[in-house]
Amino acid sequence: MSVVGNGAKPRPEALSETVRDPVAAEQAAADFLRALGVPLDREGLAGTPRRMARAYAELLTPRAFDLTTFANEDGYDELVLVRDIPLSSICEHHFLPFFGRAHVGYLPGDRILGLSKVARLVEAQARGPQVQERLTKQIAEWLDTKLRPRGVGVIIEAEHMCMTLRGVRALGARTVTSALLGTLRTDTRSRAEFLELVHSDSGTR
Repeated sequence: MSVVGNGAKPRPEALSETVRDPVAAEQAAADFLRALGVPLDREGLAGTPRRMARAYAELLTPRAFDLTTFANEDGYDELVLVRDIPLSSICEHHFLPFFGRAHVGYLPGDRILGLSKVARLVEAQARGPQVQERLTKQIAEWLDTKLRPRGVGVIIEAEHMCMTLRGVRALGARTVTSALLGTLRTDTRSRAEFLELVHSDSGTR
């Protein structure tokens, strides 16, 4: 069993590199704010449409990454778990952020994955309008398809601003979703080990 924590944060990119039409995006942001009665002639708000467009560009644009796998030469057959991967995305229903952490594990087959690529995978799948349930499933299925492990487990716990800042305003409420494939779904021992290691010393219960 291997457990690895990863706290890498994505690098901000220039607006022109990530938006199809940065001028139109900035203008649309300005129009939107004006329609809501936001006074953009105030000094502190003058540059807000540009910053707003850049912020959403960063949240919606995945960074490309190369899949790095290695032959499992030593025949390692225990669980590999990368825990507490920072995650942020945009709820496609209200276009407000949700953020939290992902725990991704797999039982190796013929190949193993470069550990940093697990965090990269989470980041790539999280970029763009999402729902947490789909995101959880996409991460698990991508890993299952590309790596062909004996089992895959993904748990995401996140706080949704559309629920904490509006509507019910349930501040602090977290949503937990899971996706288990292969042995981690069908074998009760493997499933229990994965769940126990996710919760062990991570502050999650």
